[in-house]
Amino acid sequence: MPETWPAALDRAHSHAGTWLTSLPDRPVAAAASYEELLKAFDEPLPEQGVPPDVVVDELAATIEPGLTAMPGGRFFGYVIGGTLPASLGADWLVSAWDQNTGLLTLSPGVIAAETVAARWVLGLAGLPLDCSVAFVTGGCMATFTGLAVGRHHVLAAAGWDVEADGLQGAPPVRVVVPDERHATVDLALRYLGLGGRTARLVATDDQSRLRLDDLAAALREGAGGPTLVTLQAGNVNTGAFDPMAEAIDLAHEHGAWVHVDGAFGLWAAASPAQRHLVRGYERADSWSTDAHKWLNVPYDCGLAMTRHPLDHRQTFGAHASYLMESAGPPDPIELVPEFSRRSRGVPVYAALRSLGRAGVADLVERCCAHARSLASELAAVPGVEVLNDVVLNQVLLRFDDSDDVTAAVVDRVLADRAVFLTPTVYKGRTAMRVSIVGWRTTVDDVEVAVAAVLRALEAVRATAPGGS
Repeated sequence: MPETWPAALDRAHSHAGTWLTSLPDRPVAAAASYEELLKAFDEPLPEQGVPPDVVVDELAATIEPGLTAMPGGRFFGYVIGGTLPASLGADWLVSAWDQNTGLLTLSPGVIAAETVAARWVLGLAGLPLDCSVAFVTGGCMATFTGLAVGRHHVLAAAGWDVEADGLQGAPPVRVVVPDERHATVDLALRYLGLGGRTARLVATDDQSRLRLDDLAAALREGAGGPTLVTLQAGNVNTGAFDPMAEAIDLAHEHGAWVHVDGAFGLWAAASPAQRHLVRGYERADSWSTDAHKWLNVPYDCGLAMTRHPLDHRQTFGAHASYLMESAGPPDPIELVPEFSRRSRGVPVYAALRSLGRAGVADLVERCCAHARSLASELAAVPGVEVLNDVVLNQVLLRFDDSDDVTAAVVDRVLADRAVFLTPTVYKGRTAMRVSIVGWRTTVDDVEVAVAAVLRALEAVRATAPGGS
């Protein structure tokens, strides 16, 4: 095959530029439905291949109506950030370099960059610099990784080798989690063979912070034995933080492993204004975060960190005679669930290098200020209730104290396509959930969001029985 990549890359660069420059003005939600797009794509596989540049042109043109402007400043759904310019450029290089970075001997340059990126993350997060760090696919696998290392640790302390002997016949592992937690915690427990329904649920307060009295009761109930405890640095709905220092001390008194789910909230540690929220969390045993949330790097990238590097390697280490294994630092495949592995730490390096310590702090504080501003403006409108204390970047809104009205307002905002917000259910009540983590979000974007919500509320009230 002749060298046809220059034309394909030129066309990709052109389409990417068009997409990125359209973000400030384009509607946020997709314009076309799945059914329409499937019809556009659904044709027999061609007998003969199509030139690469033509494939890129066709792909861009067909997919574009079905894209959501997630990297833009008016996407406030699911705690999804955009992509910083340096990270995007680095990610393109990662694809061009085409490295399988499971082994240090295969790609020492990439792994050197990732080693420094990991050290920078630990420093920003205020975590011990001798922690081991794994670059995984996202927050779910980061939580899985932390809890897998924890399962190994607590079972080894009980005299059981779970990697060699599995869970059949093993001492039972108790799991203690907040009653309001991210769904991926339960998913990780399923993957680990511990079961999503076996955990002892700890009561939370009106902001979804774990209650220390119930945590103490839960830990006493088990009377020792292998125990895993998860805490939240940033509740998925409210953004609230569990009382880290006190909860970790309690758990450690009972010999438990403590994992902190910091999918987005871990980055509060990088902000002098928000650092108090994670006070004491550095004493936990493992932590997880999503770099494609607040750090704004491309999908997919999560980080799992633990203060127990040897346990980490014993949990995931894989060895074979045909592998050119490192005699020094651990190979990445010793720290992650995957064997083949993308160079996902390189965009993290690029993001941090481009932002610097002050830039990360500014990104966090700016998003928090936007969240407070949006909440304040809407709380001043009769019939609009802010359900949470806006301590970070999350805002929960409810309208006319009605599930139906709130759901209808969310639907109208999404249909309007000016901004993207999502529904949730909080403490049994339907709410609108606003998550602000994108580096592109401006004061003007917040004003557009406020106007879109008020437009939708007015329209819903006008169509309600007795409305005007």
